[in-house]
Amino acid sequence: MSIDLKDQYDKIYRYCYLRVHNHAIAEDLTQETFLRFLEHPQYHDQTKALQYLYTIAGNLCIDEYRKKPTEPLPEEFPEETDYEDKWITHIALQHAVASLTAQEREMVLLRYINEVPLSVLSQLYNMSRFALSRKLKKILSVLRKEFERGEAE
Repeated sequence: MSIDLKDQYDKIYRYCYLRVHNHAIAEDLTQETFLRFLEHPQYHDQTKALQYLYTIAGNLCIDEYRKKPTEPLPEEFPEETDYEDKWITHIALQHAVASLTAQEREMVLLRYINEVPLSVLSQLYNMSRFALSRKLKKILSVLRKEFERGEAE
């Protein structure tokens, strides 16, 4: 599998941003990911290049997460009623996603947002493609139920 690093840059950035929630830090982590990838020729194995990129990025995000405490979400809501449905949906989605484990959130991000192939994910998580596919379906089912429950409240 030959990957185009330019195509992967935005996906790695998005992955980092969703883990650290800060644009500047995500940019730094993305750049550091590619620097480490390019500095070490053992990472250039064409069959595992994508796996190496996500492993490096994930480890850098974990290191960054350990550096600083998390910031609380703001409690302020806009007073206009036009935003009420958007906020309800947003809160319900946050609640549904919060019900997942960190690994499950990461799997959903990689598979459905960054469109990482199942073959790469299965190597990354040391699972068979069939087991990974079943796990993703279960995660989506849980998300759907939690989201619907969150909207009903």
